[in-house]
Amino acid sequence: MPHRDYTVESVDNAMVLLLMLRRDGAVQLSSAARELGVAKSTVHRLLGTLLRRGFVIQDMRRRYLAGPALGGFGSAATASEHIRITADRHLHALSRMLDETTHLMVREGGTVRFLDSVEGENPVRIGSRAGAVLPAHLTSGGKAMLAALAPEELASVLSREPAVPPSDRLRPMLAAVRAIGYGTNMGESERGVAAVGVAIRDGGSWPTAAITVSMPSFRASAPRVREAASAVQEIAARLERELAEQVDYSTAA
Repeated sequence: MPHRDYTVESVDNAMVLLLMLRRDGAVQLSSAARELGVAKSTVHRLLGTLLRRGFVIQDMRRRYLAGPALGGFGSAATASEHIRITADRHLHALSRMLDETTHLMVREGGTVRFLDSVEGENPVRIGSRAGAVLPAHLTSGGKAMLAALAPEELASVLSREPAVPPSDRLRPMLAAVRAIGYGTNMGESERGVAAVGVAIRDGGSWPTAAITVSMPSFRASAPRVREAASAVQEIAARLERELAEQVDYSTAA
């Protein structure tokens, strides 16, 4: 019998992209298109699918790096795991302070991925969102991270993400987030859920992650939101200091 080729071209190309990522450590659109022999638009769609599923993330230079779904290989996945481990006790501390559910998230293009959650003890509480992916502009932490970007970096995100609102709507919202120092989400990502989020910056002021606290909307009075914002800012500052000390220590060593 003649041999049958059951290869699905799009799946095969996606696997080649992952092999390129493992080989080179990063993938860029133009070089990937040349190696696969397909149009850039085709590679963009493939990488967009891998991005949504967590197999890749995108850095500020538009390179695609290994994402959390790939576990061990790739510096980006390792960095996310390091932040998750370091943030764990801070998430627990924040949850105890407010008796609400806390989260750690990172931005992947125009979306955010929840790395970890600690549920509060309140009988009526928000559940864990670990592993969930949501549009960044609809979440408190996503807004905080977008607001922390330099203008040219934000413009780059807006140009690549069709799901993000037009800049004339988004920029005033992010300006307000910068002014008060935290982002809010009043039922925008999920009905009945309110949240407050603060970006975690590295030594170069790049927003590497965000810490958020979420609560049922009926508990999100203005005084409660201000109380939550103050607590999240305090915990975010603690985490930033700890991450900075770890970097200083490793550099000195």
